[in-house]
Amino acid sequence: MPRPNAAQLAYGSATVVFSTVALLLLSRTTDTLGIAVICAAGLLLGVLVAVTLPARRTPRPAAPPLPRNDEIREPAVRVGAGADTRIGS
Repeated sequence: MPRPNAAQLAYGSATVVFSTVALLLLSRTTDTLGIAVICAAGLLLGVLVAVTLPARRTPRPAAPPLPRNDEIREPAVRVGAGADTRIGS
C-alpha cells in the first residue's frame, strides 16, 4: 500500500477530531466504556476517510526525446605547441 499524502492525512485527522467531538456531544455519555467506544468509532471513521480519499496523481512530464546523430563524427586534430610545430629549428 502506498504512503498517504498530506491531504489524506489532513482529512483523516480532521474527521477523527470532529466526529469524535460531535459523537461525544450528541451522546452525552459519561461512562468510560461509552467514551472509549466513541473514540474508537471516530478513529475508524477517520481511517476510512483517509483510505477512501483518492490519491492525487500528478502526471509526470514526458522526457524529451534523445537527439539522433546519424552523421559520422571524426575526432578533431589536436594542435599543440610541441617540437613538431616549430619552424626553422
